[in-house]
Amino acid sequence: MQAESELKGHVGKDPTGVLLTVLHTIERLRAEFLEMPGLRLTAAQVERLCGVEQTICKTSLDALVDAQFLRVSADGIYVRVTDVASARRRQAKTEHARLPRERRPPAAS
Repeated sequence: MQAESELKGHVGKDPTGVLLTVLHTIERLRAEFLEMPGLRLTAAQVERLCGVEQTICKTSLDALVDAQFLRVSADGIYVRVTDVASARRRQAKTEHARLPRERRPPAAS
């Protein structure tokens, strides 16, 4: 893809610098998402937050999605995978509480 070819062009010029920048960006993003549960960012916001160019940003976000640390929505919003799972549990719990008593499943013993 375009980001990969752009990164390969940069790696040929300074492989260590680009790799270190990507690794630093990945660690920075992990820390930000761990520190702020429920954080939702677009790629453009990540570029500004981390002060990196689009190729580095895309590579870092793709790595975190591949590692199943982040998830990207159809509208391009990145969220932590565990935040998505906990939101689903809260929603299911809320829907269960709204059911009339006769339709609720029996409580587990």
